Amino acid sequence: MHIFLNHSAGKHSHCCFAGTTFSSFPYYSSSPDANQLFFSPRSSSINGTSEHADVTFFIIQGLANLTENKMIFFTILLLVYIIILGGNGLIIFVTLTDPKLFSPMYFFLHNLSFVDVLFTTSIMPNMLAGFLVDQLTISYSGCFLQMYFFIGLSVTGRAILTVMAYDRYVAICNPLRYTAIMTRPVQVLLVVGAWGFGALCPLPAITMALQQRYCGPNVVRHGWCDPSSVRRLVCGDTSADNIVSLTFALVALLTTGVLILTSYVLISVTMSRMGVAQRLKALGTCTAHLTVVSFSYSAASFIYISYRVANVSPEVRIIVSVLYSALTPFLNPIIYSLRNKELQDAIRRIGTRFRPAVMSAPKNIQTVT
Repeated sequence: MHIFLNHSAGKHSHCCFAGTTFSSFPYYSSSPDANQLFFSPRSSSINGTSEHADVTFFIIQGLANLTENKMIFFTILLLVYIIILGGNGLIIFVTLTDPKLFSPMYFFLHNLSFVDVLFTTSIMPNMLAGFLVDQLTISYSGCFLQMYFFIGLSVTGRAILTVMAYDRYVAICNPLRYTAIMTRPVQVLLVVGAWGFGALCPLPAITMALQQRYCGPNVVRHGWCDPSSVRRLVCGDTSADNIVSLTFALVALLTTGVLILTSYVLISVTMSRMGVAQRLKALGTCTAHLTVVSFSYSAASFIYISYRVANVSPEVRIIVSVLYSALTPFLNPIIYSLRNKELQDAIRRIGTRFRPAVMSAPKNIQTVT
């Protein structure tokens, strides 16, 4: 999840930030006609505003300045998106259809894969479309809807990782009571709680953002409706918005992070009392989850730091954000497939199940002479 505190000016009136001139914006031109394109409240057909109304749509800047390398980035992102859909889709299919993978761990895993698919789909198609059109626009309501799903699904993914950490804690620290504790109703309740936590966390910040006035400019300097980038377009004071956004971001990160850390501290204490063979077996069941959690929180920390570096160009920040957003969904199926023998065996069984059907298909074709 992104943690963004807008350090740019909190107050500005109508079309400029406090202490910032129009020439500071990349879309400003000395020509009056050019200024009207993005700033004039009368150009309703161009920038989505009218004389008595505010912005009705936003222009997503994306990586429009990378004219020479646009198709390279488009191809890379398209391949990454296809791999994310294919890999996570395979995990969902295998865990739902293989009777040997009906344990709680795989129930949580296919929910995590489903969240990853939705999370990347909330931004990636829009990002890809930006490479194919001269100017990518999104409606006012569509922008905040995308913002809500982006934040909410990011929090939900971390909440499910927390649930998976609790599952490992029960399996290792209370193995005799594992089946009695992790019943199907409990599993469903934990997943519903994770989705509910993800749905509630973004609401305060999004509600406050919707109550703000956006009177121009309407150019979002990001690849999608990123919260901090949209907040820069507010015609008013955003200090309260910054505080609320940061507070709930920290609540989401710290709550899940502390619970995951607590689970693994207790697991470590229990493992220290085991024999070497038992310890290695217990560690093997946690390796994939630990790897995913480490990548996820390391990437979040990296992007938080990159957004605080003043001399980083918008294009670099967008690329870093895309890499962060795609990293965990991209790596999840790879890590769990490589680290989990049961999942590997299930994928092989799926392959052998379909192979005879493919091989026998030509035999059913009758040749007409």
